[in-house]
Amino acid sequence: MLYLGDDWAEDHHDVELVDDHGARLARKRLPEGLEGVTRLHALIAERMPPEWVDLDPGEAAAQVRIGIETDRGPWVQALIAAGYQVYAINPMSVARYRERHSTSGAKSDAGDAHVLAEIVRLDHAHHRPVAGDSDQAEAMKLVARTHQTLIWDRTRQLLRLRSVLREFFPAALDVFDDLTASDALELLARAPDPARAARLSRSQIAAALRRAKRRQVDAKAADLQQRLRGAQLRQPDAVQAAYAAIVTAQVRLIAALNVEVEQLGQVVAKHFGRHRDAEHYLSQPGLGVVLSARILGEFGDDPHRFTDAKARKNYAGTSPITRASGTRTIVLARYARNRRLADAVHQWAFCSLKGSPGARAYYDALRARGTGHSIASNVYRPGGPTRCSRPDVAARTGKARRQRPASSSRPLALSPRHAVRSTGAADLGARSLRLARYPPLRRTSTHGHGAIRNRNRVTATEPRFGTRAYRASRRARR
Repeated sequence: MLYLGDDWAEDHHDVELVDDHGARLARKRLPEGLEGVTRLHALIAERMPPEWVDLDPGEAAAQVRIGIETDRGPWVQALIAAGYQVYAINPMSVARYRERHSTSGAKSDAGDAHVLAEIVRLDHAHHRPVAGDSDQAEAMKLVARTHQTLIWDRTRQLLRLRSVLREFFPAALDVFDDLTASDALELLARAPDPARAARLSRSQIAAALRRAKRRQVDAKAADLQQRLRGAQLRQPDAVQAAYAAIVTAQVRLIAALNVEVEQLGQVVAKHFGRHRDAEHYLSQPGLGVVLSARILGEFGDDPHRFTDAKARKNYAGTSPITRASGTRTIVLARYARNRRLADAVHQWAFCSLKGSPGARAYYDALRARGTGHSIASNVYRPGGPTRCSRPDVAARTGKARRQRPASSSRPLALSPRHAVRSTGAADLGARSLRLARYPPLRRTSTHGHGAIRNRNRVTATEPRFGTRAYRASRRARR
């Protein structure tokens, strides 16, 4: 086997080639592009062992493992197409590996290439090769991510517009419930300040409402006109004119983003409709075309990408991390995750309450018993987690109550910070999705600086050792 570390930059690549024993065979700096890839192939071919001469080119390329800190781009695709085993290493992991080789804090591109080569030589079993997703899944991921980014940009511009209106035109916030709606943008573009808004005629307001396909146009137009002409505090004329110019610019940006979001959403729907797993995803309660495209694009369609359900949950960021030392154990939320996938699953959680009548009924029943929203939205399928009030604590302490018998009335539902618990990557119809919720922080120790437990719930936090409050609590226990 040959092992190559590739520390990439925008215009060049620092590479180092080593053998099975870690002996350095070559070290080069290659340019980005076709010339660099060609020279890389030649570099590997020159250092191949003599016994590889009779191998097929594909078999010989499969004997080369390459470590690089990215999984996308034409360079990576060229390496995969050549048949090499490409490992995308997280830059944070590379930084930790670097500390094994040098504790002085020194860093260089050539040194990083050496670290990457050592990672794929010694610890490749702890990392996964780049997923072999299909071209359709990759294309869908690109358009779905861009669509999601445009929505986030529109929300950012919306918050900026709202902040500006609050400073000099607060009546607009009371009049317009949705600042991204076409009628609100049209009226704000026509009248971006209180003075011009007060001069809007009823016919102008009614025309904007009709173009937005509103109902009861005449009554709403009269109400809007009356509220816009009401008495309100105003800024000086010069300051108001400056704010009006800012509002006009923000309105134009939001209107343009609305158009692009709508058009790109149609592209996302076309790509998703052509995928073989589209029907499986759409069969899940609460999933529409856009959310299905996001989740499918982020998970990919490579059936070997995730080894088990835990790996899938880790990728979505819905499984917690545990820090245990001695008798002290702390469970924390997993923040190293796919942020886009976590956002899509979070929206799926609430949409499932509308798409599944059984999930909604069970949620309402829990809320009627006084259960909070976060726990009430945690609805489990048959055979899922136990009925303990804190299933993750019950799993660790062994104090789980009996499981609810399997029943078709227990529907699928998602809740915030949930993730897929299915071992299959593509066959989502055969293996239903199961979700589990974990709170962001919880202490599970029973003494010291831990927490006092009652029926698997955190009821109080013990004071710090040695303080007056700590001694008082100890006396109260006796």
